[in-house]
This record gives sequence, structure tokens and C-alpha cells, in this order.
Amino acid sequence: MQLDQLNWKILQQLQRNARTSNSAIGRAVGISSPAVSERIKKMEDAGIIHSYRTVVSPFETGYQLKAIITLRAFMGKLKPFLDKVQTYEEVLNCYRITGNENIVMEVVLRNQKHLEYFIDQLISYGETKTQIVLSHVVANNSIKPIEMLKH
Repeated sequence: MQLDQLNWKILQQLQRNARTSNSAIGRAVGISSPAVSERIKKMEDAGIIHSYRTVVSPFETGYQLKAIITLRAFMGKLKPFLDKVQTYEEVLNCYRITGNENIVMEVVLRNQKHLEYFIDQLISYGETKTQIVLSHVVANNSIKPIEMLKH
């Protein structure tokens, strides 16, 4: 599916707030609510939009630490880790990467004791490095306008 300017504008509206009504999106982008609905349905069918979710603040729910943990998997431990990481409630995001480490994870933890416990679970899979997140500098969950993506 080819995305035109209107589809990009609709996607930007949805990324700002996925609960925005089709009529509000239509007003923002200059088309009718049924036209917005049809375009959204086509983007869902094409796999461009694949989910809607609620973002919960970890700090407001008792998770006071955020950390970035990298893992350099031991020989033969990467596949078992990739299966196991799906079960860790602490993991917000996990990426398989190039370089010396195989994995980078963004995790939230209740406190230092929880961090210690979590790392103890990881060390059977490989060598870890942990950085504590001090602040969130860039919070950009929206897509770039189509003109920027072409460069």
C-alpha cells in the first residue's frame, strides 16, 4: 500500500492519541469521518497499523528505576534467552543488535533490590552491562512527515 499525504496525517493524529475519533481526525486532516475510517481500515489490513495500546507510566505504578541493560550471550544461550525474555514483566523493549553485545533491553524495576534480582536471572545467559536512566530526553513516538523520510 502506498501512503499518501492524507494517510501520513491520519497516522500522525493516531500516534498523538489513538483514541481520537474518526470525526476529529477528519476535521484535522480535511476529510469526512467515513473516509478516515476507510483509510484506517486499509492501513490496518495492509499491516501499516498493527496495534493500539495504552501506555502506562511505570513510575506511577511503583517502578522507580528504569535501566538499559545489554547482554552478550554465552555460546548456545542466545536462543534460550530469546525465548525467556518474552516472559520478563520488567522488559519494556528488547532488541537484538549488532556489535559486541547481542541484546539491548529497556527495563523498569521497583528498586535496587529488584534490579539485583533481575540481573541475577540474566547472568546465566551471558555477560550484562547496566546503565540507570536518569531522565527521558527525547519523547518522540510520532512518525516523521513523509518528506523527512525520503531523505
